[in-house]
Amino acid sequence: MLVLLPPSETKNDGGSGGTLDLGSLRFPSLTPTRRAVLRSVAELSRDREASIRALKLGPKQHGEVDRNRRLRRSPTMPAIELYSGVLYDAFDVGTLSPTERERTQDVVAIHSALFGLVSAGDSIPPYRLSFDSRVPGTTLKRSWTAPVSTVLERTTGVIVDLRSDGYAALGPLPTGKEAVTVRVLGRDAEGRVRALNHFNKQAKGLFARAIVASGLELADAEQLLDWARAEGYDVGLNGSELELTVSQVTGEPGRLMAALR
Repeated sequence: MLVLLPPSETKNDGGSGGTLDLGSLRFPSLTPTRRAVLRSVAELSRDREASIRALKLGPKQHGEVDRNRRLRRSPTMPAIELYSGVLYDAFDVGTLSPTERERTQDVVAIHSALFGLVSAGDSIPPYRLSFDSRVPGTTLKRSWTAPVSTVLERTTGVIVDLRSDGYAALGPLPTGKEAVTVRVLGRDAEGRVRALNHFNKQAKGLFARAIVASGLELADAEQLLDWARAEGYDVGLNGSELELTVSQVTGEPGRLMAALR
């Protein structure tokens, strides 16, 4: 089983791990692509103005160029601790038990534009690169699509894809694979259901956490559906999409908030 998370633009500094060691990262078949993308980003970072344009940085974000310049020298930290923001605040790795933390490293992968898929426990440095960044000499979609899809094809058990569309395009789910893309919907006070925006990331972070905390190894989409319904989630399968519906009545993602207990 594999739970796929998107990365976050915002990242934490201050890791206590050593410098980047590509050989230590999970999914070693991605190492050649990782090296190539790293080289391109390092070359880009030498030109500050070009970096600002390619990374679409605002006036207060120019320090991100320096992060990329230090990629090989910066201390690292586990990927699940590196990323911050709404989804990762909801996942709240710091409050997991030691057993849940170990399970997170086993079943959670994060899709980085720089490193491809990494395990939640892989040590990586802070960086700036998004799925739509334009790096001279590298087309991220062309670089990552085939190798990431190959990794996913080899995965056993169900794949629970919580990535955004942009990152899913860098490594589409293989056809015919036991895999579902999670789509978050909201139900308002009148019972109308529509795509959820404000709480989308929070709901995904809480749902991913609940899967990890369950301790279950889910083999297919039906098992995932059965587990979620038994836990009280409002879910349904629509083709390859798992539709997760949360209440907007209270201004909170309803039942999902209880998963943070």
